[in-house]
Amino acid sequence: MGTEDQLEEKQREPAEVIIRLGSEQEEMLDFYAALVEVVVESSRSGPAVATLVLQSRRNEQGEWSIQDEALLVPWQSIIIEAKFGHYNEEVMRGYIRQVSVDHPKNAGETIVIVECIDESLKMDREQIRKDWGSDSPVDDSVMLSEIAGKYDLDVSFENGSGHKSLVLLQNATDNRFLRMRAEANGFEFIVAQGEIYFGPMRLEGDTQETIFVYSGKSTSCNSIHIEDDGHKPDKVGFEFAELDKAVVTKEIIESDLSLLGETSASSASSGLDEFVWMMDREAGVSQEELRAKAQMKANESAMKIKATGELDGTLYGHVLHVAKTVQVDGLGERYGGVYYVDQVTHTFHQDGYRQQFILLRNAYGNNISHSEQRLSALI
Repeated sequence: MGTEDQLEEKQREPAEVIIRLGSEQEEMLDFYAALVEVVVESSRSGPAVATLVLQSRRNEQGEWSIQDEALLVPWQSIIIEAKFGHYNEEVMRGYIRQVSVDHPKNAGETIVIVECIDESLKMDREQIRKDWGSDSPVDDSVMLSEIAGKYDLDVSFENGSGHKSLVLLQNATDNRFLRMRAEANGFEFIVAQGEIYFGPMRLEGDTQETIFVYSGKSTSCNSIHIEDDGHKPDKVGFEFAELDKAVVTKEIIESDLSLLGETSASSASSGLDEFVWMMDREAGVSQEELRAKAQMKANESAMKIKATGELDGTLYGHVLHVAKTVQVDGLGERYGGVYYVDQVTHTFHQDGYRQQFILLRNAYGNNISHSEQRLSALI
């Protein structure tokens, strides 16, 4: 393959936002002309949140073009997609939580603001008191499957098994209860595309479309900023004392994540002794749960390299998803390679489609495959 072929510019049509409403998922065609902006914030640490801003006009009969149509109303189901020419990719699905109307002095500047939350919102409506395992101990996976079924949500085949033989009281909404169980296991809890992921960080498997930096016509990244924090702990410890024993047990936990590079970003890479951080003691927490929490903290602390930046959504040609890996090409031998996606903010505006991201990494060394690096090498 010649250089000219390798650097051939991708033919991209401008990315567009597609919004579907209701159980029939009908596209919001009549409202696109009034749409000013759509922002979707997705994160590993909480639900995805979307904000739609629309201009509203009043006719001679005193009716308003947006709010009086009563389509964008609380608890209407909504799906937001990005359209890239002949194919669409889902950004978020959920429900409208709140509708606000801003009437300034000038009636022509009236706007309607629609706030949406992912499908976990429906799991957050009712405070539930339930004794799990009162008849027979249950596993986290059993509780998850039962709760997910109530809301017609699937469970990911990649889920972790969680703790087993549990007897515990739920005194919270299903959403908050599952988030608490995820924390107790050191798991992520993510609701997306009709499915619940309840498991550890996923660093294995296929990566998303490569992000290209300073790669000529293949460049998709507008800007990127790298922070390399050497003061994060390498290991996390905790102390545990059984109720009927005076002996205090101390455990030190290190990250069990695969390296997203060739050399660990631990203190040893700088010639220092390992940095151990001790958790505060927690009353009434089992040793198994303390161990899981310490493991989660050790894994998060291992991600000492953070990249923040912005993608041109049209040039990238895909939706960047959280809690999955992505290759970043063009950052050189030390910081180029595979990263884990922590947060993404999707913004659709008249200026185009932008994706602001936060990526994490626990290692140094460019581990991108040779075929993916070929463009950068030629620039």
